[in-house]
This record gives sequence, structure tokens and C-alpha cells, in this order.
Amino acid sequence: MKRITGIAIALVFALAAAPTALKAQVTLFGTPSNFDVLNDTGKDAHGFEIQMEGITPADLGGVWSASRYPYTVQTTATGIVIHYASPYLNGQYTVTTVVPATFSPTGGHSCVFGAIQGCEHYGYYFTYNGKRPTRTVNRWLVDDPANPGTLIAAPGQVVQIPVPVVIVYPPAAPGLAPAVAFEIPAPEPIIPPIPKPELQFGVPQWVKVLKNEVNRAVIVDDLLEENPVVPVDGNAAQLETPWKLLQFNPHSPNSGVLHSQGNVGNGSKAIIRKYEFYKYSGPVDPATNKALCGGDGLCNSPLVGELGDFIGNQMAAANVGVSGVTVVKTGNGSGSVSGPGKINCGSSCTTPIALGTAVTLTAKAASNSTFVSWTGDCAGFAATCSFNVSGENTVTANFVANAPAGGGGGGATFKISIGKNGKGTVSSDPSAASYAAGTVVTLTATPDAGQAWTGWGGACSGVATTCTLTMNANVSVTANFR
Repeated sequence: MKRITGIAIALVFALAAAPTALKAQVTLFGTPSNFDVLNDTGKDAHGFEIQMEGITPADLGGVWSASRYPYTVQTTATGIVIHYASPYLNGQYTVTTVVPATFSPTGGHSCVFGAIQGCEHYGYYFTYNGKRPTRTVNRWLVDDPANPGTLIAAPGQVVQIPVPVVIVYPPAAPGLAPAVAFEIPAPEPIIPPIPKPELQFGVPQWVKVLKNEVNRAVIVDDLLEENPVVPVDGNAAQLETPWKLLQFNPHSPNSGVLHSQGNVGNGSKAIIRKYEFYKYSGPVDPATNKALCGGDGLCNSPLVGELGDFIGNQMAAANVGVSGVTVVKTGNGSGSVSGPGKINCGSSCTTPIALGTAVTLTAKAASNSTFVSWTGDCAGFAATCSFNVSGENTVTANFVANAPAGGGGGGATFKISIGKNGKGTVSSDPSAASYAAGTVVTLTATPDAGQAWTGWGGACSGVATTCTLTMNANVSVTANFR
């Protein structure tokens, strides 16, 4: 989800070895990451940039957009840059991140919209099939004194908010859970203006690690400190690593890596880790910059005088699963769906299939029913549907019972089941307990005061507050408020 210099920001995408056509892969279905970061450049900052090598804008799943700074995704000769920059109007910048006098630990996204002076919040994610950067560098942007109104990277400044490398290892044997490893590489040393005769150790920093697992996939917007998926400091069950000193060792390329690995828990779909970074304020070797902590140099935990200022939080997640296809049948009619592998629904409605495999499903209605439409990862009204497996794909086939022969008016009717996450209301037009086949119904979501609208789930999708349905089957809809 890569890394490198000074800051880390890497997420390595690892898959099982090349599969056969119908062999599933244990893989990452997206790797969101977001973080609070302190301005410790010594200068007022007016922007921030995340430089990623080896990818194109199409590989980037999305960017955390709730920032005080407008951003653009720019293409470079070797990759992309997510460039946050303040407007410059009438000789002044309209947005500034000051250097704070003091800075206390945050919960992870406390710096959104400048809620705390001296820090900001940034984030992004990659989809499962997007390429990952080969190298990522973060920089604060400051005014160029030689060219006011132009932003440049803060001279000699390194942003020390690493993002973990995430690697998925397939199960050791059938029926076992995959293992997911998060690796934080230590920041590399800052090159001194006058070369020193001895190799230099990197900038030392303390890190604490918290971990949680949940039984659903998470998105970058979930990685907020008040969201229950994020582990909480003070919860002993979620404390994975009390303290670790990270420091790049020029004599050992494998040193200075915080490695956290474990098998995915039963039913877990996502692993979330929160990293808390602090400066090291203890003594260092003046010749090599090696930390001389703990008196004996073991550096197992900070002693008095060794725990410096809080730098920031990094919250990262890995969505993990087995690629495949699940077919669900709905409506008051009956029928079957056939496809590759074990798809013969009727009897078997789920089968593992390798990522990228082209799949064709065929719906066949029973003699007393009619196939109406596909929803989910299939769409449309034709009896066949084709798509490429992109994760844990789910397809719904809608069958409607035929109206009784000979008239009498008793045609099929269908219902809408509405669920809600958060507080708000959903109204329907027309409003009825059930609807005749072919009725067009418009649903409108209205969040309560203080709640935000985040989008539909189920038979509705998207973030518009209205959704239109044509009633040819019983449907379920979820309205999501936050």
C-alpha cells in the first residue's frame, strides 16, 4: 500500500501465487490510511504534498477530501503527487498551519479542519487491484522567500508519520485463516550538510501500536477516532505493542522495522491498527546519532526524559477476504442461476473464484415465474450477465411470480424493507405498504439535525439523497447517516 525516504508511506500488495482459473486468492480489498500530522518545520506552512512513485492517478482509489487545503492530484514523470495548497490572494495565503507552542496527543483525526492549531489531517486509499507506490514521500510546503506566493518543500524537513507496508500471506493449509503483516520501516537519516566520517543512524522515534479486527470491510472515512472500528488507547485488550523505538541502522538493512503479524480472526474482514508516534528526547551518540536509551541501550520503553513531543497518529486498515461470487435470489417468484464452479443456485450459491476471472451467470425462471432483473455486481434485465471478479462479489437475481390466468385482478405486489444506520428519516412517494409490479417509487433520505448523510446500501446506491426503484421484487434498502 513502497516506501522510503524519511517517511513512509507504503502499502505493498501481495497475493497468493498464480492461481488456476477457479482458484480464489486471499488478498487485500483496499488499504485505507489516514493520519494527523504536526507542523514541526519551524515555519508556518501553507500546504502539504504526498509524492508517490510508480503509479498513475487511476491507481489511487480516493483521497480524504475534508481538509482546509484544496487539493489536486498531479501527474509527474515518475508517478503522482497529491498536492494540498492554500490559495494566495492579495499578497497573503488564506490558509496557514502554524508551528504550535505545545502539542498534545490526538485521537487520530483531531486535526480535521484545523481543530487543533499546528496540525492537519490527511488520508488516501488504494483499491484492491490498483498498483501500489514504489516510494512515497510527505512534505510540508512553506512560502519561498525568494518568490513570495510560491510554495516549496520545507528545507531539510522530514515528515515522520510512517504508513505500514501491508502484506497478506495465504493460509498455510486449507481451512486456516490467512496471515496479515503490517511493517513500519524506520525513517531514514537526514543527510547532514557536512558529511560525517561515520555512517549515520536515522532519526529515532517511539511508537505505540493498537489493534482491532471487525467483521466488515472499512473505508478511509471509518478511520476516525470516534468510530468503533478504531482501537482505543487505554483498552488493554487492543494494546498490541506498548512501546518500540524505531531507528534506521545503516549497518543492518533489516533493522529498524516494526513487524506486526497475526492470523485473521474468525469472521474478520478488516484489521485496523493505530500507531502513535513520539519524538525520542534521550541522549544519542554524537558521532553516529544512535539512540543511547535506557542506560543499557535496550530501548524497550522510554525512561524519564526519553519520551519527547507527540508527532502524530497513523490509522491504517487492511480489508482481507477470499475472492469469489455469491448469488442471492429475491422476489416472490422462483428460478435458478447457473455459472462457473459451484454456482447452481438452487443448491449452491457461493463459490471461490480467482480475481480477474471473467464470469457469466444465467438466470432461468421456473414455469410459474418471470426473471425480472439483476442487482449488485450484475445489472440489467437480460437473462445472462457477465463481469470480472473484483473481490467478494455478490449478485442478486430477482424473480416475480406470474399473475394468475383468467383475470380477477390479483397481480403480484412487492414490499420495500428500509433499514437505517444513524439518525434520520426515509420517506417514499407514493407511500404504501406494498406496491403492484412495475410501480415506480422514489425514496428520500433526510438526516436529523447534527447528522450527515453518507449514502445508500442494498437495492439503492450512491450518495444522492433520493433513490428511484421500479418494483418488480421485494427489496431491501439501507439509509446511512452519521
